[in-house]
Amino acid sequence: MRRTLRRYIVFVIMAAALVAGAIFLRRVELNTPNVPLGQGVESAVDWAIIYLSPVLETIKLAISRVFMAMETAFLWLPWPVWILLVGALGWRLASVRTGLLVAIALLVIWAVGLWSEAMSTLSLVGVAVILTIVIAIPIGIIAARNDPFENIIRPVLDGMQTIPSMVYLIPAVMLLGVGKVPAVFATMIFAVPPAIRLTNLGLRQVPQEVKEAARAFGASAWQLLIKIEIPMALRTIMTGINQSTMMSVSMTVIAAFIGAGGLGYSVLFALDRVRIGSGFEAGLAVLAIAIVLDRLTQALAKPREPRQVKPPKQTKAESAEEADVTTELAPFKIEP
Repeated sequence: MRRTLRRYIVFVIMAAALVAGAIFLRRVELNTPNVPLGQGVESAVDWAIIYLSPVLETIKLAISRVFMAMETAFLWLPWPVWILLVGALGWRLASVRTGLLVAIALLVIWAVGLWSEAMSTLSLVGVAVILTIVIAIPIGIIAARNDPFENIIRPVLDGMQTIPSMVYLIPAVMLLGVGKVPAVFATMIFAVPPAIRLTNLGLRQVPQEVKEAARAFGASAWQLLIKIEIPMALRTIMTGINQSTMMSVSMTVIAAFIGAGGLGYSVLFALDRVRIGSGFEAGLAVLAIAIVLDRLTQALAKPREPRQVKPPKQTKAESAEEADVTTELAPFKIEP
């Protein structure tokens, strides 16, 4: 009873002190601090543009060539071939139902007349996901093997997943200008955190007993990673790639503000001109691409069961011969 009374008194005193402090501060003019963080960021960007211009131009040229090659290849294939190939891939990786679903999704894109825009968006997502895998998988492996490094990048990844997606457009435009390449860069940066997190998680979930057994048989660190850890963590890693792919698709509409083109531009154009029907068609095409990529990457993440091979049927002559051998060996049967 006394402890409760003391706590109540302390609470009342603290509340009264806070109210008195708030009244006092309301009557006193406080100067709002102005920390020049923005000026520091602008100075850093200016320094990067001046001294890192050759490196940035090389990166921009390489990404542009990969994007143009992928977009040209996607547009070169006729739409019926695309639908048949993706449907067969969905059937082969998952089931007949998945194959039909992804084929119908592509057929919807063709039906609304946005096939070329969809291929451009798919090219942007493909390049961004490839860059995400190249960057995220090694970082996730390092984080899984180095606890201090993981403690450093964890708050960075938390911040990257908290910052609004529009903010990623600013450094992309500052460093690479406007167009397809900065859109790919912004999409890649936005999609990296899930792949890093789940790669780290999957490798850390590999049982220690399995690692110790591999080391006991003389496996090197590289063999342990390639033949033991990555195969056992592959499902978790593929889940991270699936999430990164979905985030890349969601970023394509926002990247249209900096010249990404594709379906994002169709959505932006419909929003600017208040064309509800065109916006609905473009959004439906984005949804169809998301369904196709989600189903295919989910199918890749699922472990495949080995096919059971049925033994060949025996002919009557083989069955009779086996029965004769069994009869001849019957006297030599060992009783328990």
